Amino acid sequence: MSSLPAESSVAPLLSMAGVRKRFDNVVALSGVALDVHGGEVHAICGENGAGKSTLMKILSGVYTPDEGHITIDGEPVRVNGLHHAQALGIVMIHQELNLVPHLTVAENIWLGREPRRGWFVDSARQRDGARACLQRLGVDIDPDAAVSTLSIAQQQMVEIAKALSMDARLLIMDEPTSSLGEADAARLLAVVNELKRAGVGIVYISHRLDELDHIVDRVTILRDGHYIATRLWADTSIDEIVSLMVGRELNQQFPPATRQPGSEVLLRVRGLRRDGVFGPLDLELRRGEILGFAGLIGAGRTEVARAIFGADPVDAGDVELAGQALSIRSPRDAIRAGIAYVPEDRKTHGLAVKMSVAHNITLANLGSLASGLGFVDAARERSTAERFIQQLSIRTPSPEQIARLLSGGNQQKVVISKWLFREARVIIFDEPTRGIDVGAKYAIYELMDRLAAQGIGVVLISSDLPEVLGMSDRVAVFRQGQLASLLDTRGCTQQDVMHHASVGATTAAKPSPAALEPIL
Repeated sequence: MSSLPAESSVAPLLSMAGVRKRFDNVVALSGVALDVHGGEVHAICGENGAGKSTLMKILSGVYTPDEGHITIDGEPVRVNGLHHAQALGIVMIHQELNLVPHLTVAENIWLGREPRRGWFVDSARQRDGARACLQRLGVDIDPDAAVSTLSIAQQQMVEIAKALSMDARLLIMDEPTSSLGEADAARLLAVVNELKRAGVGIVYISHRLDELDHIVDRVTILRDGHYIATRLWADTSIDEIVSLMVGRELNQQFPPATRQPGSEVLLRVRGLRRDGVFGPLDLELRRGEILGFAGLIGAGRTEVARAIFGADPVDAGDVELAGQALSIRSPRDAIRAGIAYVPEDRKTHGLAVKMSVAHNITLANLGSLASGLGFVDAARERSTAERFIQQLSIRTPSPEQIARLLSGGNQQKVVISKWLFREARVIIFDEPTRGIDVGAKYAIYELMDRLAAQGIGVVLISSDLPEVLGMSDRVAVFRQGQLASLLDTRGCTQQDVMHHASVGATTAAKPSPAALEPIL
C-alpha cells in the first residue's frame, strides 16, 4: 500500500470540487469534493443515500452536475456521456450487472467495440481478447459460454473483465465484491493491487469495510449528500470511519436480543428433497426464533429456502406450519399460508422498482384494500403505506416516491413492509444486508429481532458468518446439499461453522464442543 501524503505536490489524475446535484426537490449532493491520484485506491464511504453512486454517475457521464468543477490531469472537463467518459479513460463497474444474457462472455466484453476484419466481426480476436482479460483476473470462464448460464459471481467477474478491456486510467468500482464468495473476492482484491501498481487510479465503493484494509490508500466520507472528511487509511480506524458515516458512534455491531424463542415448533420440514440439488433433510423452526442458514456457495441454502417458499419444485417432502400440513406448489400457496421470502436480489425479485413505495407495500395484500366494487381504496392504501413508513423508519419523501430511487436499506424495508402487511408468520431473509451500509444493517437487525419477539419465525440466510452468529439463535450448516449440522450459536465460533461447512458432519456424528445438536 502506498503512503500518499495528505497534500501531494503531484497533480491528481482526477479532481472534483463543489459538486452539487438535485433531483426535483431532493438535494443528492451539495459541495462535494474528491481527488484521486494515479496508482491510488481511494475509497468512498457513506450510508446508503449518502450520494456515493450519484457522485460516480456524474464522473462517468450518466448525470450532469448542476454545479461544480471536474479536472483530469489538471485540465477542466465536462463529461458528456458514457462514451466521452471512456474516451477520457474513465470506466465504471456498476453494482447492478449490465450484461446481455443471451450473448456470449466474449461478445459482452467487447460489445460495441468488436474487433473487425473488413465488414465482419473477428470472432477469433474477440475470443482471444476476452480470454486474456479473464486470465488477468485469474478466473476460468469459457469466453464462448452464454452469460445466462453463469453464476452471479461469474457474471460479476465478466463485468470486471469488460472494464479491464477498456484500458481504464481511472476505474470506478461500485460494490464489486458484493456478489462474490471469499475466494473470488480475494482474487479481485489482488487484481486491484495489480492495477494500482500499474498506475491506474481506482475509486472503490464498498460496505465491506474490513476488505478495504488490504487495498485502500485514502478514504473520503460522505453523509446525506455532503462532504465530511478525507483521511489517509493508515491514519484512521474503521470505528472512526463508521462514526463519520453515521454521525454518531455505533458501540455494538448487533442489537441486544429482545426475543425469547419458545419451544413450540412453528415450521416443520420433513424429508424435503430435490434430486441432484439437496436433501433429503428434516428441519424445525420455533416460534419467535431466528434460525441461521450457513454454508459455502453452492451448499444448498437458498435452494432449500426457495423450495419451502414454492419457488422451486421438490421431488419429495412435507412442510407443516403450526401443525397444519401444507401443499405448496407455488409462491402463491406459500404466501396464502403465511410464509414470506425476502430475496437476495431485491430489485429483480422483491420490488416492482418502477412502482411507488405505497404500491409496493400493499402489492401482496391488495384484496384487503378493495372497496365493495373491487377497486383499491387509494386513501386506505396511502394510510397503510404511511403506517409502515413510520413503523420501519423508511426514509422517503412520500409514499408516492418511485421505489428504485430509494437507497438499498430503505428498499429492503419496503420489501419487509409488504410481508408484514400480509401478516406473514414465517419470513425468510436471503442475504438481507448485502450492499447495505452499517447504519442500515443495524436497523435491519433491530427489525428482525423485533419480528421474532412478536412470535414470527425468521430464517436468516447469510454468507457473513459474524452476522449469522450475531443474529441467530441456532444455525443450520449446509454442505453439498445436505444439512451437515445444527448448532446452538451460544459458544459457537466461526471456525466451528466453517469446519462443518467444509469438512461436514453427518447426522450420526458425535456432538462437537461447538454445541452440536441432533439433526431434527
